[in-house]
Amino acid sequence: MRAPRRGAFPGSFNPLTLGHLAVGEAARDQCQLEVVDLIVSRVALAKETVERPRVDDRVSVLRAAAASRPWLDVRVTGDQLVADIAAGYDVVIMGADKWAQVADPGFYGGSTAARNAALARLPVVALAPRPPFDVPDGVVVLDVRHDASSTAARQGQTHWMAPEASEFDRRTGAWSDPDRYDRWLREQGYGRRDTDSNS
Repeated sequence: MRAPRRGAFPGSFNPLTLGHLAVGEAARDQCQLEVVDLIVSRVALAKETVERPRVDDRVSVLRAAAASRPWLDVRVTGDQLVADIAAGYDVVIMGADKWAQVADPGFYGGSTAARNAALARLPVVALAPRPPFDVPDGVVVLDVRHDASSTAARQGQTHWMAPEASEFDRRTGAWSDPDRYDRWLREQGYGRRDTDSNS
């Protein structure tokens, strides 16, 4: 029996946005994928200082989104490099801004050789354009009309959140009201040590 074609979509999803969902759908359609895995690193590369919301809470939002979208799945990993995260997948999905990081030797100890070796291990790359970042030759360019960024959502554009993220934020203040989120965490029995260990 043929294994389903799967795409790896790594990110912090902080929060999950309508843009993320649009990118995932475009990759599914253009790359003939049956499953797109939203993959969260326990400690994301270049985002080691993220403390709020907890990884477990962001993952719960992703699982809620996947529950109503049969083509979506969720995976949590200890890997940080995209080449490691995407091992075994048919396609790796990202924005052109993320590609700029993936192609930066600084993320490989300054070694161009290590960077080149990592890029050579990647499966088919599907990129969502994110001006002003360049889109290299030889990749699948995703036809995405929605540019809802997580940064903008955290900064007040809450209508750009995916419905599941918006609902979690409404209940907890996870992205819109950090003080309310901290109170919610305490009410759930989480202390400071718990939140730091899951950030």
